[in-house]
Amino acid sequence: MTGKLRLYLDLIRWNRPAGWLLLLWPTLAALWIAAGGFPGWHLLTVFTLGTILMRSAGCCINDVADREFDRHVKRTAQRPVTSGRVRVKEALALGAVLALAAFGLVLTTNQATVAWSFAALAITLVYPYAKRFVSMPQAVLGVAFSFGIPMAFSAVTGRVPGLAWGLLLGNLFWVLAYDTEYAMVDRDDDLKIGMKTSAITLGRFDVAAITAFYLMYLAIWAGLFAPMASGAVYWIASVVALAQVAWHVTLIRDRSRDGCFKAFRLNHWLGFTVFAGVALSYTLR
Repeated sequence: MTGKLRLYLDLIRWNRPAGWLLLLWPTLAALWIAAGGFPGWHLLTVFTLGTILMRSAGCCINDVADREFDRHVKRTAQRPVTSGRVRVKEALALGAVLALAAFGLVLTTNQATVAWSFAALAITLVYPYAKRFVSMPQAVLGVAFSFGIPMAFSAVTGRVPGLAWGLLLGNLFWVLAYDTEYAMVDRDDDLKIGMKTSAITLGRFDVAAITAFYLMYLAIWAGLFAPMASGAVYWIASVVALAQVAWHVTLIRDRSRDGCFKAFRLNHWLGFTVFAGVALSYTLR
């Protein structure tokens, strides 16, 4: 049982929290904006645990969908499902349990948020297969990884205003940036097996596009949050975020596997910086 538990934890990437942190920070920032400050312990708990559970469920679904492709990619060949150490039915069952647990948390909010959760689940299920048909599947992932934003507004206010969709659009550009970095790590292998990724589609313009995606993300969030920003703290956070973007560009400019993977793994600090700027803007009023 200990060995099986270890395999399940490996399947949901428990030892790599950067993945769920990438989802968590924009979701929490949206909660703070929707509530005009601290959203309360109930919603904070629901969205934190729900983010972890749904990201873990998504890993199960993704690994089942990609198991034949992952055999041919150096970085993913030893994943539990791909290597046969966890059966497909086991992975799907674990994913279903995790998704149901997340749904149980959503049921403690309101009807509007429950309804939006079905849309979020649908996008989660679609993404693994988008890589077979869409030239930039990272855009589909961007919607999936940003859907906590409208759900946060719905949970606080009972509706999803235009502001929420604007923040989702901005966050989508951030996902495009960091997941293209991630795709650059596997580009050689993906070309051999016919996988579609933004790194392949963008070709030699990949670094320039990633830089533009980062800047669009920060510009959209700054423009939308500007009327609510109090004092200089958010703008200080934005400068720190821009410095991180510059660092990431230096890491990926030679397109090395190690540099691109490092840039991807460090993106949760960029998300935290933006969230901290938002939260402190309300706290220090």
